[in-house]
Amino acid sequence: ALNGFVLVVTSEGLIFYSSHTIQDYLGFHQTDVMHQSVFELIHAEDQQEFRRNLHWALNPPQAPEGEPSAEGGKSLGSSPVAYKPDQLPPENSSFLERSFVCRFRCLLDNSSGFLALNLQGRLKFLHGQNKRSEDGSVLPPQLALFAISTPLQPPSILQIRTKNMIFRTKHKLDFTPLACDAKGKIVLGYTEAELRMCGTGYQFVHAADMLYCAENHIRMMKTGESGLTVFRLLTKENRWKWVQANARLVYKNGKPEYIIVTQRPLVDEEGGEHLRKRSMHLPFTFATGEALLYQSAYPLPGLPDPFQSKGKTSKFKKTSHSQGGRFQKDGIDPSSLLGAVMRQDKAVY
Repeated sequence: ALNGFVLVVTSEGLIFYSSHTIQDYLGFHQTDVMHQSVFELIHAEDQQEFRRNLHWALNPPQAPEGEPSAEGGKSLGSSPVAYKPDQLPPENSSFLERSFVCRFRCLLDNSSGFLALNLQGRLKFLHGQNKRSEDGSVLPPQLALFAISTPLQPPSILQIRTKNMIFRTKHKLDFTPLACDAKGKIVLGYTEAELRMCGTGYQFVHAADMLYCAENHIRMMKTGESGLTVFRLLTKENRWKWVQANARLVYKNGKPEYIIVTQRPLVDEEGGEHLRKRSMHLPFTFATGEALLYQSAYPLPGLPDPFQSKGKTSKFKKTSHSQGGRFQKDGIDPSSLLGAVMRQDKAVY
């Protein structure tokens, strides 16, 4: 019910808990951020302000010279100061209330990549951690920041209306589906297991949209973002659903780790309009050698065209295992775009 999400951050700067609604605001899945350093999500210019608010007296100890500071992922140097509860003000003290603004990395923002959040809450003791000091003695509970994070700018009526339609999917770098949120399961009709067992995600893309999607996929691998992409996805009922999507790379330790795609369903008229605009110019870079990705030596000798052959649909409905063997024999990579088309059931067209 909140216009925001709950965040609990330990004194070391680790995200102890985040409510799942963080995905609606920043695009990160709850499990992607928990037990990670909060400073990896915060704008470099705002990290010191966040560190200040984690300290009970708003005066965190400075990392000694030569030690990595929080910009390197550590919050207070390698060994945070442990306090005894009797050295701190009582838990209901107004000294421990917090209200401040920080910019967080946002996968959904196409302009700056950051979203300004107002964090409002207080420092409270985080119990049951059973952490030990260097001499082996059990440390007392330490203060952690318990806060509600809300966007600084209130959402527009349009955002509130369309927010209920937007769904998100998580993919490997080759676009193989890894996860889908609850709204996506409702829109597309698949379970996560069904999405994962079909090879690359291109099996769910309309053949006429595959090259266009692959172009934007390549752009995303080069620049980190695909830009708005409008295409058709195959639902469980064998119907095509137009979506407007934006894909972004998520990095870990400086390397791309996975793709997050934010998708908004469109009505058929909107999709058709985008298709007409797309057909007016040729976006494909066949001259640059990237056509190799598309297995462009089609048709191959001895290979039947699945859309020409009649009465052979059963041949293309075999399990992916037997198909994989047939593809390899004929020299078609099952993860190529042509392989994806070959594995689709002809009946969906």
